Amino acid sequence: MIYLKRKIDGFLLKWKESPDHKPLIIKGARQVGKTESILRFARNNYNSVIYINFVEEPQYKKICEGGYKADIIVKNISRIDPSKEFKERDTLIFFDELQEFPDIATSLKFFKQDGRFDVICSGSLLGISYKRIESNSVGYKTDYELFSLDFEEFLWAKGYDDSVIEDMLSHMRSLTAFSGLELSVYEEIFLDYCILGGMPAVVRMYIEGNTFEGTLQTQRQLLEDYKEDVRKYAEGVDQTRILNVFNRIPVQLARDNKKFQISKVAKDARFKDYRGCIEWLEDAGIINLCHCLNYPELPLKGNYDDTKYKIYMRDTGLLVAMLDDEAQEDLRANRNLGVYKGALYENIVGDALTKSGYTLYYYKKENSTLEEDFFLRTKESLLPVEVKSTNGMAKSLRSLIKNENYSDIQYGLKLIRGNIGYENNVFTFPYFCTFLLKRYLAEVTY
Repeated sequence: MIYLKRKIDGFLLKWKESPDHKPLIIKGARQVGKTESILRFARNNYNSVIYINFVEEPQYKKICEGGYKADIIVKNISRIDPSKEFKERDTLIFFDELQEFPDIATSLKFFKQDGRFDVICSGSLLGISYKRIESNSVGYKTDYELFSLDFEEFLWAKGYDDSVIEDMLSHMRSLTAFSGLELSVYEEIFLDYCILGGMPAVVRMYIEGNTFEGTLQTQRQLLEDYKEDVRKYAEGVDQTRILNVFNRIPVQLARDNKKFQISKVAKDARFKDYRGCIEWLEDAGIINLCHCLNYPELPLKGNYDDTKYKIYMRDTGLLVAMLDDEAQEDLRANRNLGVYKGALYENIVGDALTKSGYTLYYYKKENSTLEEDFFLRTKESLLPVEVKSTNGMAKSLRSLIKNENYSDIQYGLKLIRGNIGYENNVFTFPYFCTFLLKRYLAEVTY
């Protein structure tokens, strides 16, 4: 089975090389590749790897019964399995499926103070119990969130190296259009990525077979697994309501007004009854929320209405797998990404921005047609981002730039299926460049 190179690989090496590194907690949705990446790193960098899976080996939930100090836990692990070797300065203890036993996080403080062994914790749905984990290990851990593959990692899987990514970035820096061949090749690969998404099992099937065969079935099985997680882990929240929200995401994104409306989820549905359900899906790493700004100005944090938002799937491939059969056929056979009124384009961009570390915001002016899809903070200003299914006029973008009332906005950014360009303070980039925006904006001054 091929290993898919991931960005977490480099992060883990830097973490180990840091002389004062803390225990590490890696969270993310199910099946995004956490366990595989951690075990590969562990086996390549330690002589002894202690792997404990709290789902498959529930007996290890007793290792803290005598206390949380490193000596006690090591002794209790050895008591359960005497074959496990603890070599000082050369052992990684990997606690997997942490959501099944969040109490183990209390031990991280003591493992850090002890200093003889490295510790990594991981699990799906950690956001659900993260407040408990946070309180148990504050100040004694490092956090990392793993997503499904982004487009850069997908390019790696396809055999492209970093020189190709650097060449893309150089085109953006110099605003030099891609050649017809470059544009054609990158758009074709990007369309494949949009349909497949970045779930490792799906990408690996596609890479190994050089075909889409079986990928849709795998995606739909992952969606069923997510629903099963709702039924298994949702406590104190109405599971039916969570599933109602989950199932309605594609339908609501397909509307002209993509704002998620609770009233459309079920008869007599009210926001206060569903708020916890939406937070559950976000904490589980299944959805991205895009909040509506009160006003398009800095600062962004806190400047939004928490009752108005759009909901995007965190992996666009899974959104595609949720579409009806007619849309599936149009998308896969005809390569028509404009299906669902541009919803897929927005989801793709939202997915890429989230994986780059951005929080998502949009703006819709009351009683007006003025609406902007996303906003990014640059060094100097606020940059509105418009997602276009065609390379047409960006009226809202131009209005924001020209209007003196929006003093934080001098430039805009348009993402299209097309080439690089610049006109009237609007920078235009192809969709496949979205993953590079953070690096690009760090180098330029707007």
